[in-house]
Amino acid sequence: MNREFYKKLLCLVLPIAFQQFMLSLVSASDALMLGMISQDALAAVSLAGQITFVFNLFLSAFSMGTSMLAAQYWGKKDYLSLEKILAFVLRASLAVSFLFFAGTLLIPRHLMYIFTSDPALINAGVSYLQASSVSFLMCGISQIYLCMMKNSGRAIKSAVISSTAVVLNIILNAVFIFGLGAIPAMGIAGAAFATVIARTVETAWSVMDSSRENSIRLNLRFFIHTDKVLEKTYWKHSLPILGNQLAWGCGFTMYSVVMGHMGSDAVAANSIANITKSLMVCFCLGVANGGSIIVGNELGAGNLALAKEYGRKLCRMSVLSGVVSGGLLLAFSPLILHFTSLNSQAEEYLKWMFWICSYYLIGKSINSTTIGGIFSAGGDTRFGLICDAITLWCITVPLGCIAAFVLNWPVLAVYFVLNLDEIVKLPVVYKHYKEYLWVKDLTCKKTVRC
Repeated sequence: MNREFYKKLLCLVLPIAFQQFMLSLVSASDALMLGMISQDALAAVSLAGQITFVFNLFLSAFSMGTSMLAAQYWGKKDYLSLEKILAFVLRASLAVSFLFFAGTLLIPRHLMYIFTSDPALINAGVSYLQASSVSFLMCGISQIYLCMMKNSGRAIKSAVISSTAVVLNIILNAVFIFGLGAIPAMGIAGAAFATVIARTVETAWSVMDSSRENSIRLNLRFFIHTDKVLEKTYWKHSLPILGNQLAWGCGFTMYSVVMGHMGSDAVAANSIANITKSLMVCFCLGVANGGSIIVGNELGAGNLALAKEYGRKLCRMSVLSGVVSGGLLLAFSPLILHFTSLNSQAEEYLKWMFWICSYYLIGKSINSTTIGGIFSAGGDTRFGLICDAITLWCITVPLGCIAAFVLNWPVLAVYFVLNLDEIVKLPVVYKHYKEYLWVKDLTCKKTVRC
C-alpha cells in the first residue's frame, strides 16, 4: 500500500509542483527585469499585482471546488457528471473574470489608491493594469480547463501547457520590457503585454486539447442548462472555500497595504520576499493538491478507511516538505540577495525577511495540505473559512496595523507580526484533523462517513 500511495502521489505532485513553480517564475522574472529598470517599477508592479492576487483567490476557490467533486466522480468513473461540473464552473469563472477585466480597464487608478498614495507608483501601476486587463478573461477560461485535466488523469498534460505558456511569458518579458530589434522597449507595459499573449496561447491550447476524444469536454447544453442538484452540491461546499480564500487572501493583501504605507524600500523588499516564498512553497502546494486528488479518488470510490490512511501519510509529508522548503530558502537567500537590484536599506530588510519566511513555510505547508487538501477532498470546507477569518482578521491584521500605525514599530518587527498567521492556527488545525469530519463520500445521495 505504501508503494502504491507514493507512486500515485509522485505522479501528481511532481507535475503540479512543477506547474506551480513555473507560474511563480513569471512573477520572479517580472521582478528581476523590472528591478533592472528601477526600484519604483518593481514596487509599482508588485502593488498592481495584488489585484491579480485577489482574482486568483476566486480562481483558486473555483478550482478547489472543482477538484473536490471531480476527483470523487473520477474515482467513481462518472464522466457525464464531470462534463456537467466543467460547464457550470466555467460559467461562474467567466462572470468573475469579466468583472476584473472591466475594473482594471476602466478604474485602475481607484484600485491602485487602495495600496499606495505614492503618485509615481500609482501612475506606473495604472499603465500595467490597463495593458494586462484582457489576461483576466483568458485566465478565467484556461485555469478551469487545466484544473479539470489534473483531476481526470492528465496532470502531466496540464503541466506541459501551463509551463510552456510560462516560458513564452518570460521570453516575451525580456523582449517587450527591454526591446529587441524593431520592437521598442516598453518597460512596465511590456510585462503586461507579455502576460496577455502567454495567457491567450495557454487558453487556446487548453481548449483545443480538451475538445479531443476521451477528454472532459465542454457541452454547451450543460453550459446553458446546468444540473441543479450537482450545482447545488458544488456551491454548498465551494462557497465556504471561496469565503476562506477571500478571508485569507484579503487579509494577506492587507499585509501589502500595511507594507505599502511604510515606504518604497519596504514594498520592494516585501515583493521579493513574497515571490521567493511563492517559489519555495511550490512543492508543498503540490503535495496539498496531489494529496487532495488521491484522497478524493478513494472517497468517491467508497474506500473511506484507505482515504483516512492516505490523509495520515500526507500530514507527515507536509511537515517534511515545509522544513525542506524553509531550509532551501535560507540556503539560496545569499544568491537571491546578490542578484536583486535593491538599495542598501531594502536589501537589509530583505535579508531578515528571509529568516522570518523560513518558519512561515513550515506552517504554510502543514495548513495547505490539511485545510486546502485533505479537508477539501471530503467537502469539509467550513472549517478553513472560520479558522482563517479568526486568525487573520481577529489576530494578525489588527496586530499588524497597531504595530505599524499606532506603535510605529520598525519595518521588520511589523513584518514578523504579519507572518504569524500560519503558526497561530496549527494547534486548532491538528485538533480538527483528528476529528475526521473530512472522511466523506460526496457522490452518494446520502453522504457516507467512515
